[in-house]
Amino acid sequence: MAQSETEMMLKGYGLTTAEFFYHMPDYIHVLNTFIWQEYDLAPDHPKLFEFIDFWQREIEGPLHSVKFTHRKMIAPGEWRNMVGEFRVN
Repeated sequence: MAQSETEMMLKGYGLTTAEFFYHMPDYIHVLNTFIWQEYDLAPDHPKLFEFIDFWQREIEGPLHSVKFTHRKMIAPGEWRNMVGEFRVN
């Protein structure tokens, strides 16, 4: 079953954005870029490295380099379930 983004963030996942620089298959001296985003776990980044392996196996354009950043939007210690209501008249 698919998890919601909030559930993933509470389990420690953060948004990983990667910019892939790759050589065009027909014009090897021309670099192109591709942007990839996914919720992933730092510091190992298993989904990012799985995508890099897929790229190297299946995509014709050889990779030149990859830049990425990771941002945890919420951490388990930052979120609290609040129960209660205060009324101000």
